[in-house]
Amino acid sequence: MSHILIVEDEAIIRTALRKLLERHRYRVSEAGSVREATTKYRFSDVDLIISDLRLPGAPGTDLLKLAGDVPVLIMTSYASLRSAVDSMRMGAADYIAKPFDHDEMIATVRRVIGKAEQSRAQAPANKGPGRAIAGMIGDSPVMRDLYSRIHKVAPTDATVLVHGETGTGKELVARAIHEESRRAGKPLISVNCAAIPETLIEAELFGHEKGAFTGAQTAREGLVAAADGGTLFLDEIGELPLEAQARLLRVLQEGEVRPIGAVESRKVDVRLVAATHRNLRQLAAERKFREDLYYRINVVQMTLAPLRERGKDVLAIAENLLEKFCARVERPTLKLSPEAIQAVTTYTWPGNVRELENAIQRAVILTDDHCTEINHRTLDIDLDLVPVEEADPERRPRSLHTDPREDLSLEDYFARFVIEHQETMSETELAKKLGVSRKCLWERRQKLGIPRKKSRRAAAEA
Repeated sequence: MSHILIVEDEAIIRTALRKLLERHRYRVSEAGSVREATTKYRFSDVDLIISDLRLPGAPGTDLLKLAGDVPVLIMTSYASLRSAVDSMRMGAADYIAKPFDHDEMIATVRRVIGKAEQSRAQAPANKGPGRAIAGMIGDSPVMRDLYSRIHKVAPTDATVLVHGETGTGKELVARAIHEESRRAGKPLISVNCAAIPETLIEAELFGHEKGAFTGAQTAREGLVAAADGGTLFLDEIGELPLEAQARLLRVLQEGEVRPIGAVESRKVDVRLVAATHRNLRQLAAERKFREDLYYRINVVQMTLAPLRERGKDVLAIAENLLEKFCARVERPTLKLSPEAIQAVTTYTWPGNVRELENAIQRAVILTDDHCTEINHRTLDIDLDLVPVEEADPERRPRSLHTDPREDLSLEDYFARFVIEHQETMSETELAKKLGVSRKCLWERRQKLGIPRKKSRRAAAEA
């Protein structure tokens, strides 16, 4: 039987919530303030804390630091969107609106407790191979899995193939692998195969002798030789010409490189990390990529999740970029307004982190000096770029009927509130309760595919 601590100063709400939880076989304790909770109970004996946001004395968010590993579910009003966002940013497991629906409360409690139990069961793995990597931001399951793979693969000399959409951070992964390997003291040479003309790429990679071709007035060492003892990162390897692929295969199989025009080869010790956004297996089947090279580089494969699949990582990355760009232009750190947070967390980011970086930098530049927040207008995100009904199903916002064990995003809360209250509230009232403009509400309706209905009040007046 899970033990839940309720911290709520209103006795009526506290009693009603206690009876609800006890009917569902939870053991419940009560406190009227943060001070009472800390003096009467040991948080290590509790499985979940449900706290009101506004309490006499210290606010409920103070429990986020005091609770340690115990999850905290914050109760707040629908009108307080900023407070809810701030609470989750500070570490709240979730938040729920008051007055709460009984079924929603029980479903949320089960989900939060279940997730906490799962995290505890996986704790040894998370503290070891799943620990975070400097320079990489995110604590979503896909990122923890990526960290774990990097920690396991980096100490070896295995060739790594990194697959992911443009802007997902493939070079960051290559750098992390290099810095955690025994080659960290040697050079990491990064080459974008798509950025070098096809006629020059062999000479750039493998070097050339004097007079090997027109314009080769001196001998030149290639980038493969420059990476000797270290790591060679070939980005967009799928763009490598077939002739260059044959030379690269020899480097990997024989450990030697022969410059263009040279008679003899020289030994090199290079670890290869390759990256692509293309399907190399399909290219090999179409004879556009050497099959033997594909199997040679596909020893360990890592797939980087697009930004739209990384949940709350998006907000963490945005805030980190915001701090960086504010420091770069020497201005006090700005904050994201509630509307900007909604835009950042609901947009699909087809350009991934690179697009997010550009949006944040643009917003910092365009925000007036006297402002302390970035609004959704300066982000200049085209939220209606892809109609929901025509979008790729993998890119659609999550349905309100997702598995209850999954995290609910701010977008889910927004949509649920609109659906539940649009018949009893006008558009102006809905926007005011959600803390957004009518225009932003309209944009969210279009994005989420929620048709506008007449409120009962408006229908009665008609």
